[in-house]
Amino acid sequence: MSEQYTIRQIAEERENGLSPNAVRSSLSRGRERPEEPCPVRTAFQRDRDRILYSNSFRRLKHKTQVFIAPLGDHFVTRLTHTLEVSQIARTIARALGLNEDLTEAIALGHDLGHTPFGHMGEDILDELYSEGFSHNEQSLRVVDLLENDGRGLNLTWEVRDGIVNHSKSNVAVLGEAWGEVGTLEGEVVKIADMVAYINHDIGDAVRAGVITEGDLPLKAIEVLGITNSLRVNTMVCDIIESSWGVRTCDIIKERPAIQMSKPVLAAADTLRDFLFRRVYNPRSEQEESRKAEAVVRFLYGYFNEHEDRLPAEYRLHSDTTGRRVVDYIAGMTDQYAMRLAEELNR
Repeated sequence: MSEQYTIRQIAEERENGLSPNAVRSSLSRGRERPEEPCPVRTAFQRDRDRILYSNSFRRLKHKTQVFIAPLGDHFVTRLTHTLEVSQIARTIARALGLNEDLTEAIALGHDLGHTPFGHMGEDILDELYSEGFSHNEQSLRVVDLLENDGRGLNLTWEVRDGIVNHSKSNVAVLGEAWGEVGTLEGEVVKIADMVAYINHDIGDAVRAGVITEGDLPLKAIEVLGITNSLRVNTMVCDIIESSWGVRTCDIIKERPAIQMSKPVLAAADTLRDFLFRRVYNPRSEQEESRKAEAVVRFLYGYFNEHEDRLPAEYRLHSDTTGRRVVDYIAGMTDQYAMRLAEELNR
């Protein structure tokens, strides 16, 4: 037992070589329910594994990123998006001397609460449910309560903070309303999320014939690059260079920021605005989006009227019917939601 315990101690001691601004797993603010430490894994490695093995993580493979039920095999899903965010975030964290395990755990858990049918599903639930709905808050609810038969995953404070504060769907990149996460690792995931979706959503839109490469704003492409890989590389390298003060071994009185240079930031915001104008907003008017919206509306109305038809586990986690229904619908995959709506409509 002592030999295994030494394995975790060695891993924790290695973290002393990280940036002074990195979070050390041994200094975590801890869990809501105290637990005996794992003999082999650090606290953040343990969190990562709990997320990776959760049912909510598995369901991401059948949840929409942008395009609902696409016919091609190469469109991004919520799962592949999550894996890309994790890769980008880990690259940045490693270069800046931050805690890679914490970064990975936040990245893998950041979208666990996302609805079926992408942001359209999120917008409809936000409209229907009187208390409002946001996928980042739902992701925290998943790891705190809904997973593990109502016991949650009992994650560390740092991972939970990164998950609930990652979202900024309709906010300019690094703008005034961007918000702040409690750790630099969480900030890395937040900006990596943007780098991932801006680039893979362009690829999906081109693949779907919604736009062409020639439609992309020339000023942005001149700065970032003409291909997906060039744009990702430009953004990631720029974030590392612009945030380089994070890695210094000197004592930093003011907390450094994860940021981009002004030219790259302007180009990223230009691409983001282009996607909203040419891809995201027009998608809401497409036939498949209207069908998906009808499915969410039907399921919400049906289960509010027939609470007894909710699975037993969803009747245990809230005092209100609306909250239970939202939990159930938000956890559905696209395929399950469509299939269930069809069955209940017979």
